[in-house]
Amino acid sequence: MSDGTALARGLAQLRGVLGERGVLDPGAAAAGFVRDERGLLPARPAAVLRPRSTAEVAAALRVCAEHRIPVVPFAGGTGLVGGAIPLGDRTQVVLSVRALDRIREVDPADFSLTAEAGCVLTDVQRAAEEHGLAFPLRLASEGSARLGGAIATNAGGSNVLRYGMTRELVLGLEAVLPDGRIWHGLRRLRKDNTGYDLKQLLIGSEGTLGVVTAATVRLVPRARHHAVALLALPGLDAVTALLALAREVLADRLTALELFSRTGLDLLTRQLGARDPFARPHPRYLLVEATGTRDPVGLADQLREFLAEALERGLAADALPALDGPQARAFWALREGLPEAEKRAGGAVKHDVGVPLGALAEFVAAAEEQVARAFPGTVVNAFGHVGDGNVHFNVLGAGERAAEVSAAVYRLVAQWEGTVSAEHGIGVLKRDALAYTRDPLELELLRTVKQALDPLGIMNPGKLLP
Repeated sequence: MSDGTALARGLAQLRGVLGERGVLDPGAAAAGFVRDERGLLPARPAAVLRPRSTAEVAAALRVCAEHRIPVVPFAGGTGLVGGAIPLGDRTQVVLSVRALDRIREVDPADFSLTAEAGCVLTDVQRAAEEHGLAFPLRLASEGSARLGGAIATNAGGSNVLRYGMTRELVLGLEAVLPDGRIWHGLRRLRKDNTGYDLKQLLIGSEGTLGVVTAATVRLVPRARHHAVALLALPGLDAVTALLALAREVLADRLTALELFSRTGLDLLTRQLGARDPFARPHPRYLLVEATGTRDPVGLADQLREFLAEALERGLAADALPALDGPQARAFWALREGLPEAEKRAGGAVKHDVGVPLGALAEFVAAAEEQVARAFPGTVVNAFGHVGDGNVHFNVLGAGERAAEVSAAVYRLVAQWEGTVSAEHGIGVLKRDALAYTRDPLELELLRTVKQALDPLGIMNPGKLLP
């Protein structure tokens, strides 16, 4: 890594490459580029780099490689695992892609869009919608999250059930490697069977292998009609059967399945003033959304058929349908308000875990019971995108026992052959947890890839790999 003298020389050279406005010294002006969304990690960069083009990103990385200056790529700063926070005290530079914010091309005939890494996700979505299409990556933070960050972390969100993770939406990438070389991989092909898929190495690599500067993404027909329902469940036992029934009845129109508990609804009513939609309390709630481009009547009929069968089979104790409009948005507001309700209640130890679909209900029940027994006084708020096996298993009231709680949860996840991170990534906060679900050979292979592409170890050091 760079010593103080080499760092000073490198920063001077970077000012020559990027201009004085392209290099921010630590302080108030740089604060917006180094924030930790959860406020858990201090951020003291040596400087913040603000390149305005792919060529400037390449020039900056060449200088950093020459002087062995560690580089932390930064996009929207909405990550939850500290992946874009510089470590150490003014030894690493942050490289922001925010100025790379052009929509380069929308091709409706090809159902594709090419945009730069600094584009806010809502801007990408609007550009697609202007052509009657949609970019279906949907995140709670989409108003501030950037495309490059979503790609670097392989972001998930509420539409994964229908459209997949970010990696399923990316057709091609433009990226700058750690030595400053530019990889021009902005292909638009749906089928390309020519060996290793290099873009997939960069997607989800959390900035440890290079800097994504632009992407060509897949678009889909814009959903014009939405059918939403909130089901009250008698217990967790109904979840697996409801997933199967929803897939059968709603078929390819099924877009989202979101589970939350009575604990979560109580948090919402106490902390955010939400109203319980049902006349009496229930143990669990399932939010279902189906979407379509045409035939709103048929869509509504499918939803009613699903609800009727769920009630008839005893899989739901009550159900409230909502078509396009305020009630549908109100149902979604309950699910999306859970993180804010937790924050207002004093915060939670967050676990973004995933298990096989068939084991989801069993895992949640067992984990809730074991955490309650081992850590008296804590409260589990389990919710998430259960249609894809992702559960946010958050624990309130852990206090100084947070590390013990996380270790217990991750041991259970490993028992159920799951993952310690279903969508948030690893960053620094989950770096040591990776070994719970990745065996030594897998970790060795990950390090081999890192060494091959970043032999100097300057790209986001201390992140992802334990």
